Formats: sequence, C-alpha cells, structure tokens
Amino acid sequence: MKFLSQFTQYLKNEKSLSPQTIKAYLSDIRDFGKYLSSIHKDVEEVDYSLARRYLRKLQEKGMTKSTLARRVAALRCFFHYLYSKGHLASFLLANLRSPKLDKRIPSFLEEDEVKSLLEKVEGEDFFRCRDKAILELLYATGMRIAEIVGLNLDDLDLSEEVVRVKGKGGKERMIPLGRYAIEALADYLRKRKEKVKAGEEAVFLNRFGRRLSETAIRRKLKDYLALAEISKRVTPHTMRHSFATHLLNRGADLRVVQELLGHERLSTTQIYTHITPRRLKEVYQKSHPRA
Repeated sequence: MKFLSQFTQYLKNEKSLSPQTIKAYLSDIRDFGKYLSSIHKDVEEVDYSLARRYLRKLQEKGMTKSTLARRVAALRCFFHYLYSKGHLASFLLANLRSPKLDKRIPSFLEEDEVKSLLEKVEGEDFFRCRDKAILELLYATGMRIAEIVGLNLDDLDLSEEVVRVKGKGGKERMIPLGRYAIEALADYLRKRKEKVKAGEEAVFLNRFGRRLSETAIRRKLKDYLALAEISKRVTPHTMRHSFATHLLNRGADLRVVQELLGHERLSTTQIYTHITPRRLKEVYQKSHPRA
C-alpha cells in the first residue's frame, strides 16, 4: 500500500508510539488496503462513507468493539498523516467516530494473591534475581510491560528511590520505588554485572546479556502464576491494574494515581475506582449502625 513506509517512520519518530501500537496500526492499514483493492479504489478516493462501509463490514464479521475502535484510530491517524504531509487536499475522516465501548472493571489480583506470587520467586542465581526484580517492579510502579523492557540503567536511581519512565508519546514520569522493589533491584544489579554484554544499557537482560523481550516476561509470569496456583487469567498489565486498585482501596488520591500511571486523562484512571466486594463489606461493617 502506498505511503506505508513513510507512515511507519511518522508513527515512530513524530508520534513516538510504542512498537506494539505501530505494529497494530500497520496491520490495520494493510487490511484496509486489501479492502480498497477488492473494490478497485485508491487511497485518494477514500471518503467518510467508504470508511463507514468498511467498518460496517468488519462489524458484520463479528469484530469486537475494542478492535473496531483501534481500527478507527488507525484510519484516522493514517489519513491525518496523508493530509498533514500534503498527500491529500483535506482530512475527510475527521468525523469518523469509534463505537462506544462497554465499561469493564479491570481484572486484578487481590493483595494476598500478589504476595503469594512474589514469594514464589526464590533463588539467588541471575535468572531468579532478575525475575524477582521484574515482578516487584511491575507491582511497585504499575509500569507497562513495554516500559519495563525499555528501562535503561540511567533510568534507575536507587539512592533517591525513584525510577524514570518513558511512557506513551515519549512522555516521562518519575515513580517512587518501595523497599521491596529496591532490595530486589539491588540484588539483581549485582548479578547483572556478570552477564551483561559490552555497551548494553538495558536494565533487564536475557541469557545472552542483551535486552530482555516482552515475550520472555510474559512466559516467566505464567510460570510463577502456576507455582502460586493462581488460576485466573493474569498478564503483566494485570499487575498494573492491581497496583492502581490497591492504591485507591487504601485511600490514595485519584490524581496521584493518574500521575503514577502516566494517564493523560483522569477519566482513564477512574476505571480503577471500582469497589471490591471485600472493601464494600469493610466499609459497611465500619459505617452502618446495625451492621
């Protein structure tokens, strides 16, 4: 499809999107390109009604609302790029809107489940120390998995007990580190010196001394969940949900949690203000005169 190579560079260099988002957007645009070919249309011939017909076709095939929403975002981004770079005379998809998504309470682990999970990472070798540091950091900071993988040594300041995180859109934020995370990181960094390849700045390394992948972290998390006998579906992002939920349940200010998570809008953070059944019972027992 025309302009795809230039669009890729635009997403990477100007929009500063994560590799995962770039990969998803490119896949979406390639699919749209196949649709255009099937109806013998070119990019310059796309208008609002054509885009709506395409989305309707996807909906009829059973595509979920969340995937449709991402498809809309990819199309809008692509055609805004074409317009901004002078390839199109106008931004014809300006009024293209995403389907309204159902509000779902994010999945999370209970505090005792997190404790059980972290206690299953035992051992003093390089790999166990690394895995312990990763899981402690995921829970202590609420970082996204891409942010964990992208961490470099100069992002850590254990003496000041903070980590600098490069989030979505290239925006940076500082997150405090708790004592468990600091201890785990200090233990791991000592082991890291024995494994690291010359010139490698990544905090978390694979067995070859190079930057660890997201796939490896997901796989290790799955292993430790099995050891902890936690059967619910858990991903690295579940640790982020757990981080936010536990902070709010213990009285943290919503705007502070927003800053820690790196959310642009407060409304994004508000999905974590759900009340767990246990917390609901605690408040009831404490507050109701005849509880």
